[in-house]
Amino acid sequence: MKALFIIAPKEFRDEEYFEPKEILEKAGIEVETASTTTKECIGKLGGKVTPDLTLSEVVEIDYDIIIVVGGPGAPALGGLPEFNTIIKTADSNEQKIAAICIAPMLLAYAGILAGKKATVFSTPESLKALKHGGATYVKEDVVVDGRIITANGPSAAKKFGEAIVKLLKGK
Repeated sequence: MKALFIIAPKEFRDEEYFEPKEILEKAGIEVETASTTTKECIGKLGGKVTPDLTLSEVVEIDYDIIIVVGGPGAPALGGLPEFNTIIKTADSNEQKIAAICIAPMLLAYAGILAGKKATVFSTPESLKALKHGGATYVKEDVVVDGRIITANGPSAAKKFGEAIVKLLKGK
């Protein structure tokens, strides 16, 4: 099995990347990371990641799940055509998709949360985005609705990683 993490080049939320990544790797799931660059990306808390590939190099079907990491830098991803293509293509392929913190807002903007239950880091803007995208907001740490997983922030990072493994392994 193979998972793709998508991170912002600056100010992704460290825990939302490193904790789930470690959980997936311990479960034997291969992990790759994509961003707008393959140069070093810096998390909000100073964590450093060198992505394996750029967003434009992603071939969605190569992955069992696409995971979008949140943080202050994440909203900028939503304006990128290559990001939206990845999300929409994965959705049309009926692939599993996960997003944490503010990132579920990006899934809503991409139009893939209509009719789904989801959670998000709660701000007026993020709640409005979920509603506009046709999602039902659920005030929980992690929400699994079919093949879509959403989580509400850094404190849910461990549960988020565990939910991803459970969904991938069918347990």
